[in-house]
Amino acid sequence: MDSLSVAITQFGFDLFKELKETKDGNIFFSPLGISTAIGMLPLGTGGATASQLQKVFYSEKDKENSGVKAEEKEIEKSEEIHHQFQKLLAEISKPTDDYELNITNRLFGEKTYLFLQKYLDYVEKHYHASLEPVDFINAADESRKKINSWVESQTNEKIKDLFPDGSLSSSTKLVVINTVYFKGQWDREFKKENTKEEAFWLNKNTSKPVQMMAQRHSFSFSFLEDLQAKIVGIPYKNNDLSLFVLLPNDIDGLEKIIDKISPEKLIEWTSPGHMEERSVDLHLPRLVVEESYDLEPVLAALGTREAFSADFSGMSPRFHLHAHKFRHRSLLEVTEEGVQAAAATGIGFTVSAVPVCELVHCNHPFLFLIRHNASDSILFFGRFSCP
Repeated sequence: MDSLSVAITQFGFDLFKELKETKDGNIFFSPLGISTAIGMLPLGTGGATASQLQKVFYSEKDKENSGVKAEEKEIEKSEEIHHQFQKLLAEISKPTDDYELNITNRLFGEKTYLFLQKYLDYVEKHYHASLEPVDFINAADESRKKINSWVESQTNEKIKDLFPDGSLSSSTKLVVINTVYFKGQWDREFKKENTKEEAFWLNKNTSKPVQMMAQRHSFSFSFLEDLQAKIVGIPYKNNDLSLFVLLPNDIDGLEKIIDKISPEKLIEWTSPGHMEERSVDLHLPRLVVEESYDLEPVLAALGTREAFSADFSGMSPRFHLHAHKFRHRSLLEVTEEGVQAAAATGIGFTVSAVPVCELVHCNHPFLFLIRHNASDSILFFGRFSCP
């Protein structure tokens, strides 16, 4: 499970860098959710297409070490990916009273296509996903509404109209959907009487008003001297999950340091061995971020171009089956009580006898991630730069 979590972290950061090239403002998505949806595709593909999709989950070093029997290794890797996802999803989805976390996958396929039972059984076993037949040919808009209704039901009615009018047509053959919904309480709530209106600086010349929450308490903290930035870990109830915020010292410092950040460094910086418990004067904006992406062009830019128009013979015996849409949408809501989204990391260090109070004032653009402790997986990742 460790190797998959590292691969998901790498993929999430690569995806973030690709998204920021074409999108200003906020970015928010679930690396785990998107990776899970992609993980379902190698089940139905073969040859070069499966190899492209496996780039998401294996480093170049992994591939170089695969040895002579390349074809056998591809099969072994596919099996390993699916078993690791099965274990990871089981770990994250364990019932708990401390938070609500719902990760769902669904395929909607044109009903005139015959899907192989072997594929349907496999994707159900490893990804808890089923294929629902819909009539794209004769009732594309009704099918669109049906899909939107399902998404809404899986996200506690928070995400509506995933597919807008006209986004699906009679030529649509397959829609792959992932939803991630999380609702949890802070380990220590922010007191509402401490929330004040403040300016959030988009850059040195422009600001917007936000409701800024505040509390002074002991948090996991690290100062990154090379980047002139701070990281603070804010735990959810019972420390099962944590929100990590990476805040540059300068108002316009975020874009300057993004190229200096790597997935390996993110893992290192947020590890228990790197952070220490400090008294922190924390100011965090109350916020709502909702983002929606058509992932096909983004994934193509990451090297999986053929995956959406290639051999899906493992899913259906018929020819010319194409994944027509690959949409992802996610929501983050931060309030005094807690968060709606997903994550983790538990840190236990003793507080020094004479603590120095660190100021973490999130009144300008910052990166954030939510991580699941037991699996060490990043469930959500984003940039907040515009209220």
